[in-house]
Amino acid sequence: MSIKIIQERLNSYNCKSELEEEHAIREITQEVALAALSRTDFFKYGIFQGGTCLRIFYGLNRFSEDLDFILREPNSNFKLQPHLQSLAKELETYGYKVDIIDRSEANIAVRKAFIKDDSIGKVLQLNHIGKKGPFRKIRIKFEIDTNPPSGSQSEIKYLDFPFVSSVTVQDKPSLFAGKTHALLCREYIKGRDWYDFLWYTSQEIKINYKFLASALKQQGKWKGQDININLDWCMVELEKTIKSIDWKKTTDDVRRFVRVTDQPSLNLWSKELFLSQLKKLR
Repeated sequence: MSIKIIQERLNSYNCKSELEEEHAIREITQEVALAALSRTDFFKYGIFQGGTCLRIFYGLNRFSEDLDFILREPNSNFKLQPHLQSLAKELETYGYKVDIIDRSEANIAVRKAFIKDDSIGKVLQLNHIGKKGPFRKIRIKFEIDTNPPSGSQSEIKYLDFPFVSSVTVQDKPSLFAGKTHALLCREYIKGRDWYDFLWYTSQEIKINYKFLASALKQQGKWKGQDININLDWCMVELEKTIKSIDWKKTTDDVRRFVRVTDQPSLNLWSKELFLSQLKKLR
């Protein structure tokens, strides 16, 4: 019965390619993992954030790979392993045979683990995967920041697959703040960051400047500096970044995370497009 639920969910994606099918299976696995965590006390401590959060709960139209969380309050003694064990047991009831590798280090704030499975693809009826080669192992990175910046806001969202469950997530202004920090401080250009920027600005979402200021002070090229972080400051710094980017190269990073039918819009990416979107922050 559990495999049937996964199969029906996969069928609902109406995948058009092997890559879309692979993304769909990963996303289904992410949803099962979130529901599994909701059956523990994980969300008493953790808040879901990042691109996968934006996709599953707010409707971002691109696939995402990782499960990212922050703690509500800093806690250097937070233990990830008990929650991972519960997650593994729940996944097994749906036909997965997962390996969960905990890469956490006590002296590093961001705790990491990897969820890996190569069994679910062997029991599902697939339309695209396997036609050109063997099914690749599903791999999902799980991260939680045990010393997060202050100022984040959260809300409760609900999943109805594979069962009804509640998940504590960052609100959209806090998510946008985290994404703005990445846009300004990431050491390399990531097309998915800018895809998300288009989504935030098209939705006219405001930035949680308190959370952004705390993040900038904690990590990045403004680390330790007391800067008045506001709309005007963000407009100036984002404009500098937009003007410095090779936009054709940047689209290559995001293309594989976007459905085939939505990819023509990537051909419009340019300095002019993003400067136009930047004005929507006002």
